[in-house]
Amino acid sequence: MEPVDALRQIAFLLERAGEPTYRVRAFRGAAKVVEDLPREELEERALAETLTELPGVGKVTALAITEALAGQTPTYLRRLEATSGTDLSEAAARLRQALKGDLHSHTTWSDGGSPIEEMAEAARAIGHSYLTITDHSPRLTVARGLSAERLAEQIEVIEGLRERFAPFEIRTGIEVDILADGSLDQDPALLARLDCVVASVHSALKMDAEEMTRRMVAAVANPHVDVLGHCTGRIVQAGGRRGGLRAESRFDAEIVFEACRRFGVAVEINSRPDRLDPPKRLLRLAYEMGCVFAIDSDAHAPGQLDWLVYGCERAALCGVEPERVVNTGIWPLS
Repeated sequence: MEPVDALRQIAFLLERAGEPTYRVRAFRGAAKVVEDLPREELEERALAETLTELPGVGKVTALAITEALAGQTPTYLRRLEATSGTDLSEAAARLRQALKGDLHSHTTWSDGGSPIEEMAEAARAIGHSYLTITDHSPRLTVARGLSAERLAEQIEVIEGLRERFAPFEIRTGIEVDILADGSLDQDPALLARLDCVVASVHSALKMDAEEMTRRMVAAVANPHVDVLGHCTGRIVQAGGRRGGLRAESRFDAEIVFEACRRFGVAVEINSRPDRLDPPKRLLRLAYEMGCVFAIDSDAHAPGQLDWLVYGCERAALCGVEPERVVNTGIWPLS
């Protein structure tokens, strides 16, 4: 195992386990330093015990580099791999195995922590056939949402990367804000160019239930929308990226899910441990009403792409079969 691969795999497993960001950054930062150095220099520094003189390389990362250079799997990585397994039920395991890609992920273009290439490499490494990049839309300034100009630029960048990653596919997309009146926060002509549009509510989450229902239905009825993202907006785990807990938004779920069914919009099963949205009672309702689903990671870092296991567990508990999940195909959306 090359040192840079070992450091990145450690970072990936730390992200998947939800470890503090500073710890993940230590390994990703060290990986970038190592990647730019000749192997001969690394070996000389390892023998001279001067790896820690490199910027961003501490005692723990230096040990991992030294062990990898010696042809060993770093101790830190072995320990993580030994404790990283997630027991899945048989039904959940079938769902996870059936997933071919992820329709919701973020990069450094908005509030993600890694560039497009790194997210794509991680998705390919865990067996995906494609990854959809869905950075935020402009209204979400706190997340550096993409203006029309930046989104158009990102589309060109992704198209330029496709040949390099083929047959793995990097798909264009956006997580577009549903505005208060139900309109979408991006140029319709650009939305029409994208492979996937995830529409989500990020503001005025305490809106009156009747108004929120109208707002969500208007978005779902928009012909550009493919997926309704984290429908209740709840936060169930304190700390992390979003701080404290957040209650569910109020809306008429039967009306919203009927709109999803009628307009062919997938209801997202958001796999983030701090979201787990929708709640199981609403997930069961959407299933009973005939909706289709997208099991998504909503990953903001490479290791979070493997959070799909949490969505699969919840989907299986609610009786969702692979054929009702749109991303069990190479590209299931119309």
